[in-house]
Amino acid sequence: MAMFDQLFIRLTSRRIGRDSVGNTYWEARSRRDTYGRPMRRITYAGAPDPTTVPPEWWGWIHHTTAAPLNQDAPRKPWQKDHRPNMTGTPDAWRPPGHDAAGGQRPATAGDYEAWTPGR
Repeated sequence: MAMFDQLFIRLTSRRIGRDSVGNTYWEARSRRDTYGRPMRRITYAGAPDPTTVPPEWWGWIHHTTAAPLNQDAPRKPWQKDHRPNMTGTPDAWRPPGHDAAGGQRPATAGDYEAWTPGR
């Protein structure tokens, strides 16, 4: 983020909080969006990647909740830690049979006939 953008946000907004990744969340003091709500902004800890915004803050930044969710609240057993989008990285999920996962897919049942043009 450019130095002037950082300065502008600090001068015109109030800091709301910071998430576990290090992103900082701001709310404009006087500037409003088209619905009359205060503008909300993020300064990313690293490269600007929206997939690093955890669910606790996602609802707040999109005006779904009035306040960010409590990050220290006890978690349910089914809740997992937030992970950014891993597409394009070595940690991306690949289904069985994918070329990057070994390329070995299970054999078909034998009832598949490939379509051939002109038949």
